[in-house]
Amino acid sequence: MDIRQLRYFTAIARTGSFTRAAEELGIAQPSLSQQIRTLEKQIGNPLFERLGRSVRLTVHGEALRQPAADILQQVAEAKSSLDQLQEGVRGRLRVGVIPTIMPYLIAPRVGAFSRRFPDVDLQFTEDTTPHLIEKLQSGDIDLAISGLPVRNPDIVCSELTREPLFLAVAEKHPLAREKSIDLQALQHERFLLLKEGHCLRDDVLRTCARGRTELHRVFETDQLASIFEFVRSGFGLTVVPAMTASHSSGCKLIPLRGNGFRRIGYLRARRHFVSRPMKEFTSWLRTLVERTPAKDPAGSCMIR
Repeated sequence: MDIRQLRYFTAIARTGSFTRAAEELGIAQPSLSQQIRTLEKQIGNPLFERLGRSVRLTVHGEALRQPAADILQQVAEAKSSLDQLQEGVRGRLRVGVIPTIMPYLIAPRVGAFSRRFPDVDLQFTEDTTPHLIEKLQSGDIDLAISGLPVRNPDIVCSELTREPLFLAVAEKHPLAREKSIDLQALQHERFLLLKEGHCLRDDVLRTCARGRTELHRVFETDQLASIFEFVRSGFGLTVVPAMTASHSSGCKLIPLRGNGFRRIGYLRARRHFVSRPMKEFTSWLRTLVERTPAKDPAGSCMIR
């Protein structure tokens, strides 16, 4: 069994026809048929059931289909890695980022990475953590930047930083005079929260659970910008990460007692090849976090 035979096999399985597979591969059909007969002889069982001009996989063909596709993918990735070593840093990198990180950390600064690596085709999508994990597993993205923890055996997680959380209140709110706040003081306050699926929501609820605080939730949304507008108006309050400080005009950010924080990291599928563009991008991410300490008005920085 060799790579060429597996490539021929997967082409026939995909097209359902020896004729179409031969045309797609650019080879003569007799040569294709001979290679498949050799492969079937090596395996000891037929891989295709002939149905006139079309074919379908036998039970042995079905058993070979996914392993063959995985092997061909690994070979392609290995070749890509070798090509990159010879040609420098180039290629496509698809990155997914959660909404509570993209506009505050990545979008304002990623131009520097593109200027440094102009041959990297960097593509972004913004989504919640559960959807980004699905896209990693399906191969729709190569890397995700998200909150942690993520408990999935198919996903490799690398922590970047631990970022403080702050209570956000209107500048004229009675709590705005406080230098720090205990979550239990929020029991009867109107609380604004992101919807389920956002990992910042999970971080806030975990922090409240540690402080044995029951929240009076009056608004849930997918947009942190909407929450800030409600806070500015004095309608309610919320908990936000330190990196949002530059977008919090009209609000007062107050440190939480008990050291509330969220963990941030990058994720990849365990079976995914780590390309040169991915290595350079994650290295840039680490440098970015080190050089961009998120500060609140009191001067607290990201926890590392």
